Amino acid sequence: MKRVMLTSVMLLAVTAMVGPFYWLVVGATHSSAEVFGSPPPLLPGGHLLDNLAHLQETVGFGRTILNSLLISGLYTVLAGAVCALAGYGFAVYDFRGKEALFGLLMLGLVIPGQVTLVPLFKMMMAWGWLNTYQAIILPNLALPFGVFLMRQTMSAMPRELLAAGRADGCGELRLFVRVALPPMRPALAALAIYLFLYQWNDFVWPLIALRTTDAYTIPLAIASQTGATDTDYGAILAGTAVAAIPMAVLFLFLQRHFVSGLLAGAVKE
Repeated sequence: MKRVMLTSVMLLAVTAMVGPFYWLVVGATHSSAEVFGSPPPLLPGGHLLDNLAHLQETVGFGRTILNSLLISGLYTVLAGAVCALAGYGFAVYDFRGKEALFGLLMLGLVIPGQVTLVPLFKMMMAWGWLNTYQAIILPNLALPFGVFLMRQTMSAMPRELLAAGRADGCGELRLFVRVALPPMRPALAALAIYLFLYQWNDFVWPLIALRTTDAYTIPLAIASQTGATDTDYGAILAGTAVAAIPMAVLFLFLQRHFVSGLLAGAVKE
């Protein structure tokens, strides 16, 4: 009886988690009218290509996908490097004002991002960066959570490894790349997933900084299908389904590192 109850609870949990994704895929293959049919469709239809063609016609969805991949990929690489270097500096080196500086950085975790939108917009406008990739990529490279994760992870690294590297004549940059980073691969994988999803799903700041459909990212393209009097839900579901593919592929590719990376540095001996 206990096993039956446990199995039933697990089946309900799996259904609750998988159900919305299944409905997303099914809805992406139906027209907007069919999505709200009675009874609602439970099997795939034949309108997926029509929905994607509508997205391509209205917002250039192919270009939008390339924009999101380029912005999110560049951001993941650059922000990962910045966060790793900053975390390494806070974990390894001792300097005056270190704790105060780290505490100031951590304030970014509790201050809402909306507070910085107006000054950030004025900065981008003054520099002529509006409607450009750098306006989306550069402002959040030193993400507080990323710096915190890398600092906690590298704090657990044995100092003997660094001492041995210095004894062998390694410079500080080479010491970071050859000695400090290799043991941190699980944490770097977890950070890469977080950074990619953070940028891939970002909506508010790209909505403010990007002006033309040629520069749109996927969240903006999907939101553009919502009108005051008419909303194409078939196109929205199709775009959302396509947008979920890179995230699923990235997570599946790095999943074996994800949990161990998030837990790295959480327990100290």
